[in-house]
Amino acid sequence: MNASDILSAVSAGEDKDWEFKSARGGLPGSLWETYSAMANTDGGVIVLGVKETDGDFVVQGLDDPARIEKDFWATINNRGKVSVNLLANGDVRVVSVDGDPVLVVQVPRASRRQRPVFVGQNPLDGTYRRYSDGDYLCSRDEVGRMLADQAEQPADCEILSGFGIEDLDKRSLEQYRNRFASRSPAHPWLTFDDKGLLEKLGGWRTDRSSGQEGLTVAGLLMFGKDEAIRDPAGVPQYHVDYRERLSTDSQVRWTDRIWPDGTWVANLFQFFGRVYPRLVMDLKIPFQFTPQRPGEATTTPSTDLLQRHDETIVHEGVREALVNSMIHADFRGQGGIIVERFRDRLEFSNPGTLLLGMEQILKGGVSECRNKTLQGMFAMLGYGEKAGSGIDKIRQGWASQKWRWPLILEQHRPDRVLLILPMVSLLPEESLTRLRTLLGDGMAGLDGREVQALVTADVEEIVTNQRLQQFCADHTSDITMLLQNLVAKGLLEKDGYGRWASYRLAERLAKSRHTDEEAPDTTQGDSRHSGTSPVIEGQTPGVAPEEDPILLAIAEPARMQKRLDPDEMRPLIRALCQGRFLTFRQLATLLNREPNGLQRWTLRPMAQEKQLVLAYPDTPNHPKQAYQSNPDWSEE
Repeated sequence: MNASDILSAVSAGEDKDWEFKSARGGLPGSLWETYSAMANTDGGVIVLGVKETDGDFVVQGLDDPARIEKDFWATINNRGKVSVNLLANGDVRVVSVDGDPVLVVQVPRASRRQRPVFVGQNPLDGTYRRYSDGDYLCSRDEVGRMLADQAEQPADCEILSGFGIEDLDKRSLEQYRNRFASRSPAHPWLTFDDKGLLEKLGGWRTDRSSGQEGLTVAGLLMFGKDEAIRDPAGVPQYHVDYRERLSTDSQVRWTDRIWPDGTWVANLFQFFGRVYPRLVMDLKIPFQFTPQRPGEATTTPSTDLLQRHDETIVHEGVREALVNSMIHADFRGQGGIIVERFRDRLEFSNPGTLLLGMEQILKGGVSECRNKTLQGMFAMLGYGEKAGSGIDKIRQGWASQKWRWPLILEQHRPDRVLLILPMVSLLPEESLTRLRTLLGDGMAGLDGREVQALVTADVEEIVTNQRLQQFCADHTSDITMLLQNLVAKGLLEKDGYGRWASYRLAERLAKSRHTDEEAPDTTQGDSRHSGTSPVIEGQTPGVAPEEDPILLAIAEPARMQKRLDPDEMRPLIRALCQGRFLTFRQLATLLNREPNGLQRWTLRPMAQEKQLVLAYPDTPNHPKQAYQSNPDWSEE
């Protein structure tokens, strides 16, 4: 019995994380850790009665399925064992797989008010999450941030003791007032002085219970002086960073950068004002026909009816993305807000987790904001939607240009959300031409969804069920069938299973890409940067990296354990990549891991956090991509 048989038997697609457990002798103790981990991450499916060994599955069945199901319900409703029951009756069912009964438990993603879901009676030592290789125990900081997200009171309305008006940048307040006035010149709030305006905006507050009065976190973040924001009593983790990477020279780290370097007041209002114009400076603003109003006399030539509008829906989408990175950020988290502009895309990264599941985010219409006071401050300027339609504006803007759809990724350890806005065609002609050449008449036999899947695998290196959900409204099971049909036709190859399942172009198609590009010398560093190949200390000369006994010794802890805590895995990867470029497949071989899962869930986040540098920094999805430890990175 293979994995695909089991997945078909329980009628589910590849949009879920899967965990298979043997239930011989009763409910396995690790069941509740997995339940906690899935609930605190993005949900998943647990199947009891299936034994997993190194990715192979054997259906053992259940000796007494009725008793197992009864014990399951009794335990999950026991508050001494599990903090909350998220399941309805339909989420737990007995399914027959080739005559053997198994218990299928579909775990939903917990809402922000339900997290943390924990085992036992203490969230600090019983909260788990799902990450890459399996379940891991959350740190006290991770649990603390989940508990903070539970609160009805927004994180940014906290009153800061010891801070006052003198900690604010007066010029920022004046500029905000002027912009507010230009949008709503008769607004009554404009009659108040600075403190009065701050009170209306939520930047200054009085606690009715305690009588405490003072500056709020939102007021400090939006208008504060640098040193006040980063004061240990303020928001010491605060950081904002704009990086422009437009050079074709791999030696040039960035062509422009805006960060708290002491030359400007680095609060959120000033950061927005400096970064937004740079993000949209190359976007085209078309002339549009402005119709004459009824009864209006025509006193000007007809050519004057063509007016240049200030922005398009693409501009609005970029602005929403920038504002969202600030109003949804967990400013107590690591890494700060990072905005990067590349030649072919924009990337927005902020600390924190998603407060809604991906399915609800893509649907729109529901607003869950971590910093509601900041959201209100931007909304008074016309920025930042409150109706949950921000992602809709972004998608509408990208659809108007027929660009590839935005990609949202949630990362853990540390918690971060990454929004990627590709600025390349949905169906690039280069990719279509290559596929037509390779497939010939076979191309005509593919429908539009199949072509989109192949192009996505070509452009983005891999394609997944989740990614295709963002391009079409098909059910996940239909997308799974589409991808599996492309595998059967020999056009795609599959890696992994469950949520980790990904598909890449079949080898015969992939070989046509970048055949004339020089690959990095993955044993000695990037050969494009050096004309020599010195022997690296800690590496055996003349031996392939994946067979090198020195590197295998470094990777031994991962090779010996199927599941390794990310805090242990990442140092191993940095050690392996110290002074050398290694491809994700070489690293996967060394670490005994599935290649695409390792790249997607570990290597790419490490590169985004600057722990690793890329051999092809301008082409993240390059088929020959390799990784090297960043000598400038250090743990803080």
